[in-house]
Amino acid sequence: MITSISNITHAKRTVNPWLVLTITSLGVILVMVNLGALNVALPVIVRHFRATATLANWILLSFMLVNTVLIIVFAQFSDSYGRQKLYLLGMVLFTAVSLAIGFAPNVWTFILLRAAQAAGGALIIANNTALITDAFPEPILGKGLGFNVLVSSAAQLAGPVIGGVVASRFGWQWVFWVSVPIGIVGVLAGMAVLKNLPSRGSGKPIDWWGAAITFVALSGLIIALSEGSTLGWRNWLVVGGFAIFVVLTPVLILVEQRIKSPMFDFTLFRDRAYTMANVSTFLNAFARVSVVLLTSLYLQSILRLDAFWAGIAVLPVTFGVLVASPMAGALTSRFSARVLSTSGLGISAVGLVILMFCLGPHPMYVPNAIGMGLVGFGSGLFLTPNTRSIMTSVPSSRRGFANGLRSMLQNMGQVLSTAISLTIVTAVLPSRLQDAVYTGSATTLNQADLGLITNGYRWAYVALLVATLLGMAASSLRGSAKQGQQETISKGA
Repeated sequence: MITSISNITHAKRTVNPWLVLTITSLGVILVMVNLGALNVALPVIVRHFRATATLANWILLSFMLVNTVLIIVFAQFSDSYGRQKLYLLGMVLFTAVSLAIGFAPNVWTFILLRAAQAAGGALIIANNTALITDAFPEPILGKGLGFNVLVSSAAQLAGPVIGGVVASRFGWQWVFWVSVPIGIVGVLAGMAVLKNLPSRGSGKPIDWWGAAITFVALSGLIIALSEGSTLGWRNWLVVGGFAIFVVLTPVLILVEQRIKSPMFDFTLFRDRAYTMANVSTFLNAFARVSVVLLTSLYLQSILRLDAFWAGIAVLPVTFGVLVASPMAGALTSRFSARVLSTSGLGISAVGLVILMFCLGPHPMYVPNAIGMGLVGFGSGLFLTPNTRSIMTSVPSSRRGFANGLRSMLQNMGQVLSTAISLTIVTAVLPSRLQDAVYTGSATTLNQADLGLITNGYRWAYVALLVATLLGMAASSLRGSAKQGQQETISKGA
């Protein structure tokens, strides 16, 4: 234990943490810009391959499925083999596939390469925050994590713009090829910098059974959640996916309790701060993501905005995160995670209330923008201290798992939020109006129809508000920061 603490302390003296943050920021930019760019370039790709609607959906689903599932699996690998090696492997894989995907001869090859790219992205995301935590001294860790959130939000903001410009001017292939020089710089710089950060692996054996069961169980759940709103919740694929998850979850728990080095360390959840921080992570992701989706669809359905201007209209959410993130990083040394994260969720709740009351056949954009901005600001204030709370409440040897679980819960919150919010919106509508939610066509809708659609969106916002309030409750129930830090030191961090 003393040797482990000495190595980490020595590493933080010899490695410039801001250089490490620069390397990890390149990885975040690589993944997040690519994700946002594809969403805009998707119609161009679909037309190029003459893909059906089902295949178009799988272009998106293949990445989301593989990335979400493998994040938690690869987190175990990073704790065992070392975070630097696997992070750089992810950068190499993502960069190589970005080059190859532009030469895809057909849509099936494209989907397979997209899945491989998701595996590279999972390696990057699973190790990103853990490397930052390894590199930064405790007093300035909040600033490092705050900058990480800032870079991620900026990349998400730039992704759609880059995708639209590149796809229209140079072709969809360049949406992926533009990632190649960033990846090459990231790999070369990472090899030079990260070698001096001795967060070496524990050498513990891999829990292959746990990894396999987790992969199958989460795949079933994600497929069910993703397809439920389109295929119907009684479809055999949706029901089968849920059944696989329900059956395999208790199997996973039993297996993990009997394995010497389990992938899921359930003893970590004895720490109330760690458990509540993860619960609030899921609920915050659930609430924030659908604000962008619902508002964008609502503006297209009611105000008849096209997709481009609807995308511009929801930017206040991202701007709110951009403003709050550096503030949160600076405040983490003065206030506890419980105070900052709970306050952030409270601000998001106020924003959701404003959005609920601003809904109507003739919505006013300024109040809507204020509501969206508050949701983004609250989320930005929540993320940095909450992430710090998670990463500092576990032993250093389990930071890969902690970050992987946190990232997986964020992704799962996004998937579940999308599925449930769209289901709520359409559940209160007659069948003749359900297509209008997705197509954005309001030309044939009368005032009564607009009122029905507005009511559906209002109920969806109520669900997001409930999730936010539950997140506030979970966040406020965490233990004190000092207590969590003392427990971490006693565990041998």
